[in-house]
Amino acid sequence: MNQMTERKTIYITCISCPLGCSVEVHQKGNELELVGNRCKKGEEYVRQELTNPMRSITTTVRTSFHDFPRLSVKTDGEIPLKDIYLFMEEINTVEVSERLKPGALVKAHLRGSEVNLVATCDMSVVE
Repeated sequence: MNQMTERKTIYITCISCPLGCSVEVHQKGNELELVGNRCKKGEEYVRQELTNPMRSITTTVRTSFHDFPRLSVKTDGEIPLKDIYLFMEEINTVEVSERLKPGALVKAHLRGSEVNLVATCDMSVVE
């Protein structure tokens, strides 16, 4: 008995470089055919996005300062999209009790990973 495998088409805009290529992905079973990416980065991005999408987190954390109640922060690496809520649970427990500068380490090894949380704002500048 001959079964036909359904062919699926997906459209993704690549964000690896400023070109923003519109990539058409034809998927048949486990095989992917990409059309429209103009560089190798585009192919890598699309394959990653379809198999294990990764994201950076930008958010804020509490501080102990009345004149600066929230500090903007970001992860210094990407995490699996499926784990964002788990990472946010840990980030939401953080409270900064010293004045930090941009790039300063806020919390190391989030959820036991190699990804750290760093400050993105200068707390010594209060407007």
